[in-house]
Amino acid sequence: MTARVFRQISKSVLILGFTYILGFGSLRAQQPLYLPADIPLDVQAIYQELLPEADYGNITKRIIDHLVQNHYSEINFNDDFSGKLLNSFIKSLDGSKTYFTQADIDEFETYRTRLDDLLTDGDIDFGYLIFNRYRQRLMERLVFSLKRLEEDPADFDFTEDEYLIVDRSEEPWPADQAALEELWRKRIKSNVLSMKLDDEEMGMLEIREELSDRFRSQLSQVLKTNGLDVYQRYMDAMTMTFDPHTQYYAPRAAENFNMSMRLSLEGIGAVLTTEDEYTKVVSIVSGGPADMGGELQPSDRIIAVAQGDEPYVDVVGWRVDDVVQLIRGEKGTVVRLNVIPASSDAGLERKEISITRDTVKLEEQSARKEIVEVQHNGEVRKIGVIELPTFYIDFEALQRRDPNYRSSTRDVRNLLEELKAENVDAVVVDLRRNGGGSLTEANSLVGLFIRRGPTVQVRDADGNNIVQGDSDPEVVYDGPLAVLVNRLSASASEIFAGAIQDYQRGLVLGSQTFGKGTVQELVGLGEGQMKITRAKFYRISGESTQHKGVTPDIKFPDLYDTAEDIGESALPTALPWDTIDPNYYRPYSDLKSVLPTLIVRHDERLKSDPDFNFIEAQIKRALENKEKNQLTLNEAQLIAEREEADQWRLQITNARRIAKGEEPWSTVEDMDADNEDDEDEIVLNNAGIDPFERNERMAEGDENADPYLVESGKILLDLIDLQREDVSLAFRQ
Repeated sequence: MTARVFRQISKSVLILGFTYILGFGSLRAQQPLYLPADIPLDVQAIYQELLPEADYGNITKRIIDHLVQNHYSEINFNDDFSGKLLNSFIKSLDGSKTYFTQADIDEFETYRTRLDDLLTDGDIDFGYLIFNRYRQRLMERLVFSLKRLEEDPADFDFTEDEYLIVDRSEEPWPADQAALEELWRKRIKSNVLSMKLDDEEMGMLEIREELSDRFRSQLSQVLKTNGLDVYQRYMDAMTMTFDPHTQYYAPRAAENFNMSMRLSLEGIGAVLTTEDEYTKVVSIVSGGPADMGGELQPSDRIIAVAQGDEPYVDVVGWRVDDVVQLIRGEKGTVVRLNVIPASSDAGLERKEISITRDTVKLEEQSARKEIVEVQHNGEVRKIGVIELPTFYIDFEALQRRDPNYRSSTRDVRNLLEELKAENVDAVVVDLRRNGGGSLTEANSLVGLFIRRGPTVQVRDADGNNIVQGDSDPEVVYDGPLAVLVNRLSASASEIFAGAIQDYQRGLVLGSQTFGKGTVQELVGLGEGQMKITRAKFYRISGESTQHKGVTPDIKFPDLYDTAEDIGESALPTALPWDTIDPNYYRPYSDLKSVLPTLIVRHDERLKSDPDFNFIEAQIKRALENKEKNQLTLNEAQLIAEREEADQWRLQITNARRIAKGEEPWSTVEDMDADNEDDEDEIVLNNAGIDPFERNERMAEGDENADPYLVESGKILLDLIDLQREDVSLAFRQ
């Protein structure tokens, strides 16, 4: 496995369903195909069964051979696997339980213990059987919806006290077609009501026409599905039954994945997947246009896409690769996204985001520094901050033996020297949202802060344990140190943070990290390729970074912690956390002894901190919303709920502004119209503010500096005081 391949694979974040990284190449956006109005709304007239190609069986056998021979875990194709595959494939197709009936599920159940035998024989017919049934049911629901909107113009009664279940994962399967029709009647009614309230200028006729266009667009997408699409999805379900990062890529999907590894980015820079009918953001590529804009966030759902000033194209129900094609475009052009924010109350909020397509440049991914001034015991102290978006290295320049090749370690070394020259009191390495990168760079970066010693253990599928470490005795920075992480810090970030924590060389602050502790490699299959998990990372303490990630020494409140679908532990087939024998290492200090005091002081500060009170209020609200699983279809009640949500936003925003000595907003409209609301959203999303913008704000005395960095600095200054007290006490004794 080449270092270049490892650098990209180690930072990939994939979940069940098709996942693509946006912003690769300069392909023109594909225009949507709509079902012509003259095609009869008759499923039997337009439905065609999809069938596998003759060679798919042999490809399947090769995939299975690679799984058995090369996967990190012991692979068993047995009845237990068969049942898990059945559950996984059904969930990937109809996780919302809105298409299949109980009779369909009962029929599929007859295969529960048979799929292992069928697949090992190269028989993939069941995958086509269940997908064809899903496709038929989907077309039936879309035709039902179109007929209700176009042929049955009866008005909807929005005064009735009806409700729609939001999360149906724990609900029973619809008993029959009548139950499905009742469910979809409510779904259509909910769509109409939502559009009615979102745009008061739209009449019912316009709403019906727009929804009809949406359903016809979805139906045209269904008709475009081919046999290879079915095979890709069935193989996804099979490989991801063993772990979420092992995946087969058919030739078209392989091309998209290879584009992502080359980092030839001309687009927005976001990782997307499908979930139910929506295209969902998995993560944001560091240094990309979406990352620099700071508005698009993980778990946001994209519902429409527009080119420049052109009208929106509704993409609900689209295949993710078609959404990718629509969002891609020429460098310098603008794409607009209409999204449901992850933080939206019951999916009621809509947000428009404009992003200028661009190439991700190394400079935008490279390490940057700033100095945060912190008030402590009546004086201003300087905290050096190094923000590292990814662990990078310019392999091509290195191979050319360019003495000035760029790498994260080289850049951080220079920044540390600059910070030391500026007499900072302590240093924070900010790894929030850093999805990983080069293992070699993570290892060498640890070496800037320790004399020498092991940094990480890598155990492969054959049980071999490879220990990597720092052999250079030079220490570039030996002062007080903290590593700031969050739920989106993954892979190489977790190796670095784990090593600093194990050595007790510095404090790890923030929230639990992602938990991506596995290594993948690519295998060619002739027709397509396969990404397969081959190894696991272990800290020098012997603990795996897999599944659990790194637990911070001091926890910060973080809205990402409320998102149950972010992190390795959210993936149902993630490999487990485990331990191996520790490697010998000597801790640098006894930071654990002062942690209780640091935590008490930290907790006490947060009680009166306006920014963290604001964040805590958001977290509490998000947790409360998770308990709500019903969406009202009563117009007056829905309006009241939206007004209550707006007033709540106004209340917590004003509480923060008053505590910071700022004038409160009089109305929700004033709050939303003012640019300062963007700063509140930045704090909420923990996305951070661009370092150079932060420097300008702080130089102007702006109080809206990143609260996570400010509190990190205060913790480090507390640590310095406590360590001085210990030295003073020891000297007196």
